[in-house]
Amino acid sequence: MNMLKNKRLDPDEFNVERAQVLASWPTGADVNFDEGVAFHKSLPAEKRFTSVLGEAHKADRTLIQPRAGVALLNEHIDLLQALSAEADLLPTTIDAYTRQNQYEEAQKGIQRSLEAGRSLLNGFPAVNHGLRSCRILAETIEKPIQVRHGTPDARLLTEITLAAGFTSYEGGGISYNIPYAKKVSLEATLRHWQYADRLVGLYEEQGVRINREPFGPLTGSLVPPFISHAIAIIEGLLALEQGVKCLTLGYGQLGNLIQDVAAIASLRELADEAFQAAGYEGYQLTTVLHQWMGGFPEDESKAFSVIALGSAVAVLSKATKVIVKTPHEASGIPTKDANLRGLRATRQMVSLLQDQTMLDIKRVIAEKELIKSEVKHLLAKVLELGDGDVAVGTVRAFQAGVLDVPFAPSVHNAGKLMPVRDNEGAVRILDKGKVPMPIDAWEKHQSLVKQRADFEKREANYQMLIDDIYSVSKGRLVGRPR
Repeated sequence: MNMLKNKRLDPDEFNVERAQVLASWPTGADVNFDEGVAFHKSLPAEKRFTSVLGEAHKADRTLIQPRAGVALLNEHIDLLQALSAEADLLPTTIDAYTRQNQYEEAQKGIQRSLEAGRSLLNGFPAVNHGLRSCRILAETIEKPIQVRHGTPDARLLTEITLAAGFTSYEGGGISYNIPYAKKVSLEATLRHWQYADRLVGLYEEQGVRINREPFGPLTGSLVPPFISHAIAIIEGLLALEQGVKCLTLGYGQLGNLIQDVAAIASLRELADEAFQAAGYEGYQLTTVLHQWMGGFPEDESKAFSVIALGSAVAVLSKATKVIVKTPHEASGIPTKDANLRGLRATRQMVSLLQDQTMLDIKRVIAEKELIKSEVKHLLAKVLELGDGDVAVGTVRAFQAGVLDVPFAPSVHNAGKLMPVRDNEGAVRILDKGKVPMPIDAWEKHQSLVKQRADFEKREANYQMLIDDIYSVSKGRLVGRPR
């Protein structure tokens, strides 16, 4: 394997690797690229992610999508058909064994689920089910389906699900490594995801457009917008180089309405600017808001309030879609009924606010400009470290602590950046570690954190951060001292 560069993969090298990937598990033998292309072309527009996203973007309409996945094919079909009544877009969430390429254990999980008569896995083991079963799913469900997982090496999963007819694929070499894995090489995952993106590019070259979505929330725990934005844009640049033409960039709700609306608004503007500056054109770009990814209140009524707030952010910021949580988030894997209730609550809020926006509010504009200055400053440093190559720069930036994701388990992440909420609940920086920030932005963060510390009559320190981590689950946005 050649040293990692942000360069389109060599066709001969890709084909050699592809043969190895498809031979790594028996179901890989069923993949037929040309047949997969033909099936995609037979799909009506209403079953294609890119078509539905494109229409929603034109109409300034926010689509809703749940998370869902169970072990057995028929039960998974039943689940998606039930959710289809309330959702615009549908997921297939992949199980934890498959995410770690532990296909033998996934097979045991399927067998145990058959014996138990219910799912004993936390998702759908698509590699084990193989192309034929995944194709049945794609043929049966009448709405677009996305693969959602968390896999550092998703090459075989990508091959099988795309050939089967799934029209959207989530993940990236940073966002499915740093927040998910402990010791997996970043350079390796970036290369594995170049493979996945090149495969999407090959479909594109045959007239089949497949949506790609980097995982925006990262660890989902108080990740400052400029950190998640920079990583989303980097993953977008890497995907575009491999021939991807349809991208959905995401952001995880933090809780402050002004900051969250500004974050979604800035994400699209920043991405367009970065992509065009790098020479890419003719791409389709949309955005997604992930409802609160942190701890949820146990009380269902309180949980619905958190869901409603996220729904409001999505529609007021004109996000193209929103990923929906359920009132059972605090208790484990949600039931079908809980998933449906989360979707209905989101649908109602989206409907009520569809004709409203906060994008022209002065405080939103000011927050948006702050985020944009921070992201541009950070991306410039990444490119500088890579001598103009974003892939090289990304690896070096994580090594140097220039890119730093709060609370990530990876040993390749510095873990020095410390966020904390300001007095209105927006996420600011308490300790920036080695992450570069514009001087005026850093001073603003310090000032806002000090305002909260003065208000609460205590020092801004690690305890304040801990209070913030648990605050939403306890019914408050800001972790005030008792």
